[in-house]
Amino acid sequence: MSEWRRTGHAVEHVMTDLLEHTIDCPYCGEAITVFADPSVPEQEYVEDCQVCCQPILLRVTVTLQGEATVESRRENE
Repeated sequence: MSEWRRTGHAVEHVMTDLLEHTIDCPYCGEAITVFADPSVPEQEYVEDCQVCCQPILLRVTVTLQGEATVESRRENE
């Protein structure tokens, strides 16, 4: 992932690493990989399962140490 940052009078393009996390799909039970942006401490978004294509609601919390906790559930729960 990348972002733009203003430093003084210049604008820099800065790359940020995404955090990789494996979860079990709440629909089909398959293990899938999701990614979280560590620059956003609390996130909630929907991502489709890479296996069964069902919508999964992901809630991601990133600590100050950069560790991510990912909670997943069916979108309609």
